[in-house]
Amino acid sequence: MTPGQALLLRIYTDENAMTGDRRFFDILVERARAMGLAGATVLRGLRGFGASSTLHGGQPFDLAPNLPVVVEIVDEEAALKAFIDTLTPNDEVGLVTLEKVEVVRYGGHRRGF
Repeated sequence: MTPGQALLLRIYTDENAMTGDRRFFDILVERARAMGLAGATVLRGLRGFGASSTLHGGQPFDLAPNLPVVVEIVDEEAALKAFIDTLTPNDEVGLVTLEKVEVVRYGGHRRGF
């Protein structure tokens, strides 16, 4: 990925969302890597609610059951649209958003750290 215009994909789910015996957010990250996307990050929320209005979190952080999770991926539009096409109606997705972002730097980490 080079600096310039890109898109930010956010997929909202929760920690207990499963596909078979695997956490859904793990599957998303592995799928993004297999598709050669620039990168993916899983963010764990402290508290939240979605379409069901069920409140998640609120307990001490380590004890809170089923916290919200957001998977973020930044890449070019075509790559993200292809990734979105891999989502199925059976996937435990609460919300999917896309927004324009400007990449000012990509990379820079030394391998092994």
